[in-house]
Amino acid sequence: MYQFIFKQLIDLISAVILLALFTIPFVIIAIYIKLDSKGTIFYRQIRIGKRCNPFKIFKFRTMVSNADTIGGYSTSIGDHRITKVGIFLRRTSLDELPQIINILFGQMSFIGPRPDVPAQEKNYTQKEFIKRHQVLPGITGLAQCRNRHNLTNSARKKYDLFYNRKVSLLLDIKIVLWTLKVLKKGSY
Repeated sequence: MYQFIFKQLIDLISAVILLALFTIPFVIIAIYIKLDSKGTIFYRQIRIGKRCNPFKIFKFRTMVSNADTIGGYSTSIGDHRITKVGIFLRRTSLDELPQIINILFGQMSFIGPRPDVPAQEKNYTQKEFIKRHQVLPGITGLAQCRNRHNLTNSARKKYDLFYNRKVSLLLDIKIVLWTLKVLKKGSY
């Protein structure tokens, strides 16, 4: 019941409120991105959502405009493709804010496993992949709160599958609190 009604209602109401609150910061970030490097303000990428349906995720662009052609889908500390503004946006996780739009479209939740890129399907058995995508992907999730940059594919998969089995209000509250700790420390 929580997962199908209450959680979606919380997501929708929170997304509307946060979008209104973050309108001015969105504009400021957009200006800095345009001043820092050539390219679009938003980065859109195909991700896998609930029921294995693909969707385009929104993020503030933090890398050079041709980053996909000169590297893979993941980044590492000191990645030369990340722009100056991008370093700040990633460190503060502000690059994830446009995903509020994905929440309004019903493609994501605030809390859930991070959405996979299609190439990550190889990390799962077919049964695991289907189970993994039974819930909406989230802006933050259990794996992100547990050393997200140093997790193996196997560990990430375990966290994601655990969340899918145990999704509850209490677990979501814990993830929010753990996420706040991670944000306080900052990302790379």
